[in-house]
Formats: sequence, structure tokens, C-alpha cells
Amino acid sequence: MTRPRDRLYQTDTVPEDFDFNERVVEVFDDMLDRSIPFYQQVITETAGLLGAHLEPGDTVCDLGCATGTTLLYLARALADMDLRFIGIDSSPAMLEKARLKAEFYAEHRQIEFRRQDIAADLAVPGTGAFILNYTLQFIRPVQRPVLIALLFANLRPGGLVILSEKTMLEDKRLNRTFIDRYHGFKRQQGYSDTEIARKREALENILIPFSVEENKEMLSKAGFEPVTAFFQWFNFSSLVAIKPR
Repeated sequence: MTRPRDRLYQTDTVPEDFDFNERVVEVFDDMLDRSIPFYQQVITETAGLLGAHLEPGDTVCDLGCATGTTLLYLARALADMDLRFIGIDSSPAMLEKARLKAEFYAEHRQIEFRRQDIAADLAVPGTGAFILNYTLQFIRPVQRPVLIALLFANLRPGGLVILSEKTMLEDKRLNRTFIDRYHGFKRQQGYSDTEIARKREALENILIPFSVEENKEMLSKAGFEPVTAFFQWFNFSSLVAIKPR
């Protein structure tokens, strides 16, 4: 079956603030693959990290799970570890799509989806790993340290956080260069300059990036050690943080 292509920003209407609604859900998987450099590679490497550090029977919790793409891949890649998977998202439309996709997976009973505002309250004690793939950047900056502290409290000793984000640089000139390189990537994926500009306008007040250093400092202050990058492509970065035993 052909996946619906992202054409949301080809129209001449003034872009509304980005929202994870039904229109976005319909094209979301295509949007991710064409908008986030090495998206699938980051998921593959995440599976490798989890396989090396998790224990059989652990729980993996994906915060901002969207349509369930990451959890479904991990459930297949780590099938021999008897893991439990929980996907949490605040968008009913995203969760409906995730549940439909999970029905086609033979071991879908291992996967649970919950509707919840992760910034409000989170209670999944004893979790082996939390995944935040391009999720934290949509949470108000003042709430982010509180959420990271909650993750630390809910992890078992030795558990880990995988954090992938669009990031920014303090150096304005280099930051501009990184953004230009990213826009070049999007053009290679078939997006027009108009689509790129309209999408950026729609995200302007919604997606607020931190620098890599700010994300590392936030994780370290919560008690994670070590905190290190395992992937970076210009202004996209992935970190792994471990709760000491």
C-alpha cells in the first residue's frame, strides 16, 4: 500500500501553528522520513543500545510515541528479550493510528498505548528505558527539567534515556549554516522552498530547540551519568543517558 505523501504546506493559505491533528497523522510517517535526517538509522542504533543495556522482561516507554513506528520496530528487533512496550502520546489521532498499525504485529499484546500529557504527570516505576524522539522540543522549556527528573525517578538503576532532538548552536553564523544544510536535505527529499518556509513558520512558536550542551546539562543535573551523544547530523542530535546503579 502506498503511503500518503506529505503535501500539507503546498497550499497558499497562511500556515496555522503546527498541531498533531488528523491531517498531520495521515501523512506523518512520510513527514518523518523526509524531514528528519537519518531517522530510520537513529531507530536502528537505539535498538542496539537497548539490546546491550536492557534486561529480559524490562519495560520500554516511548514518550510522544506518535503512530508507533519506533515501538513496532523495537518490538521486532528485540523480540527475544521478552520486553514490554508502552507508547504514550497526547494526540488521540496519533494513538488511533498506532493501535491500528500494532494490530498487524503478531505480538501486539506486548505493546500498550496510553493517552496522557507527559508533561503533567508520569508514573511508570521500574522502567528500563525511556525514549524521547523529537518530543522534548515540543514541551515548554520551563517544564523540561521537571520531566527529566520524573524520568530519572521512574527508571530502575542502570536504566537509560534515549533523547533525540533538533538542536541549535550558540554561534549564530554556524547555526545559520547548519539550518541551510538542513533545508538542502529537505529539498533533496522533494520539498519546495515554499513548503520549507511554511512548515518553519508553522513550527516557530511550537518547536523550541535547546543546544546539545543544554540538553546534556539538564540530564546531568537530574542525576544521569554518563550522558553522551551517539549520533549527530548538523542540527539533529541523539543522546544516551544512564541512571547510575
